[in-house]
Amino acid sequence: MRAQRGEDRRQELVRTLRSGGEPILGSELAQKFSVSRQVLVQDMAILRAAGTDIIATPRGYLLRSPGPAPHRDVLHVQHDRSAIMDELTILVDLGIRVLDIRVDHPVFGPLRGDLCISSRQDVQEYIEELDKTGSAPLFELTGGRHSHAVDSPRPDLLEKAREELRRRGYLRE
Repeated sequence: MRAQRGEDRRQELVRTLRSGGEPILGSELAQKFSVSRQVLVQDMAILRAAGTDIIATPRGYLLRSPGPAPHRDVLHVQHDRSAIMDELTILVDLGIRVLDIRVDHPVFGPLRGDLCISSRQDVQEYIEELDKTGSAPLFELTGGRHSHAVDSPRPDLLEKAREELRRRGYLRE
């Protein structure tokens, strides 16, 4: 694709994100629109400032769904790094999408990171990225205490998730 004017490019960028449904890496978007990564980041900032709900995840940019999911909730959990895969797999195996991770830091207040994890593959890639970069999970700032905003196709699946998280000692009530 040849370079476009900024406004046209940003409109096409939103269409691309809307049609994708899955996160798209910034490098792929920059290549698709024949711009530098820096220009793409500026485009994202302009779109966000104009009210477009774009989120950046470790797996790329994503346009947040236009409306709330029918069954959205927040799960409060606590565990160490060794339980990340188990906790997230419990959720995705029930068809629950993990939107983010949140901690309430005693000094910095609420901190949040977008995840958008909805499959075992996403879980694996998230853990590989933590390992590859040597990054600490956000919850290490709070002794393992954290929360996840989640979307579920049905309310009974949220209850099943709570039951299993409780059984394994992860759920904070």
